[in-house]
Amino acid sequence: MRHAVVDIAPPIDSSTGCDDGVFKKKGVIVVDYNPSWPVQFRSLRGRIAGVLRHMASAIEHVGSTAVPGLASKPIIDIDVLLESEHLLPAVVVRLATLGYVHRGDLGIPGREAFRSPAGAPLHHLYVCPPHSAEFRRHLALRNYLRSHPKEAGEYGALKKALALRFADDRDAYQAGKSEFVSKLTHCAIVGLGR
Repeated sequence: MRHAVVDIAPPIDSSTGCDDGVFKKKGVIVVDYNPSWPVQFRSLRGRIAGVLRHMASAIEHVGSTAVPGLASKPIIDIDVLLESEHLLPAVVVRLATLGYVHRGDLGIPGREAFRSPAGAPLHHLYVCPPHSAEFRRHLALRNYLRSHPKEAGEYGALKKALALRFADDRDAYQAGKSEFVSKLTHCAIVGLGR
């Protein structure tokens, strides 16, 4: 099976390896499903749960790496659902003890992004308030793809094709899959209403 793989450019800042905490990638990398992704998630969840304890009502593996068999960028996506939105300041402090850096909502209301610690498996961490639409959307899409292998396969094939076509243009890659993801998300949300 053919992989759509593009090398990642060296870091921008040689002293920190990043530019404002974000690794600058020259291209897009999409690989076949890796069975180690759930193992990596469980390890990360254990560390996060250990510092957040009762502050989190859920810590979920979301995104494509959470769907067995689905091709993906090799980055674990994690959503933490808070017991109360008032806990966010304390959560920021506790996650900082693990090396996470709070980055704000990055323009997406209903979730707070965190830069992952150096040396940790590549992942995105988002902390969501109790009634977060983003959290519900992420779970619905993940669960839909897990239970609809045909659609998951189509999505994986699309991502690989886009990664080959837009190897050096992450925005075009994202735009190319946007309509398909919107359709899948709609199906997932409608399915929840049954």
